[in-house]
Amino acid sequence: MEKIEFKIIGHIHNDFKEKFGIPRQSGILKDLVSEITFEKEFSIEESLKGLEGFSHLWILWLFHKNTREKFSPTVRPPKLGGNKRMGVFATRSSYRPNPIALSAVEMVEITKGPKIYVKGADMVDGTPIIDIKPYLPFADSIPNSLGGFTQSMEENPLKIHLDDVIIPHQFPREKLEILKKILLENPRPSYQKDPHRLYGFRFGCFEIKFRVDQNNLEVLKIEPLEM
Repeated sequence: MEKIEFKIIGHIHNDFKEKFGIPRQSGILKDLVSEITFEKEFSIEESLKGLEGFSHLWILWLFHKNTREKFSPTVRPPKLGGNKRMGVFATRSSYRPNPIALSAVEMVEITKGPKIYVKGADMVDGTPIIDIKPYLPFADSIPNSLGGFTQSMEENPLKIHLDDVIIPHQFPREKLEILKKILLENPRPSYQKDPHRLYGFRFGCFEIKFRVDQNNLEVLKIEPLEM
């Protein structure tokens, strides 16, 4: 089988230090800023000339932490509870013939370096980027489009409880609302229903620990990580 090699043009940097907790789609965390840096070969400001006129971008990137040698024609979407299979090409699963992903993000600014700052990224810190393209409203937004099986997925909204948790003084207060939005997306696998199970994920320099009982998500600890 013929193979095509891609060049990594840069990487994204943000507070998501591991896969657990990352939004399942781009654009959900509209306030969390990520930084895109470029590899030396592509770190040329002229290559971004004209990009400042666009409000949103398409980012093509690699699922570098999710690879599978053997192709599977079906996958288990987490939003369907993990117990129902769909064709891989009917999903956005990270387990694909080629581990390529596509995300629409809002552009915040372009600075010298060059660097691009964006909002709404759904990528882990250090994710390799293989291309950047402008989002075109007249072509990329399709009114009355259908969402397939995702339109029938019903979600019971969670209630987030963290009033009693001790928040370290080092925790950035401006990111507390962002953390709440991450938790509202219910980062745990949908098929796990044990109300006593403890979950945890890294957010920036902190470990967030929580448990879920029916529609109630209780944050138990926010702990600084030893660096």
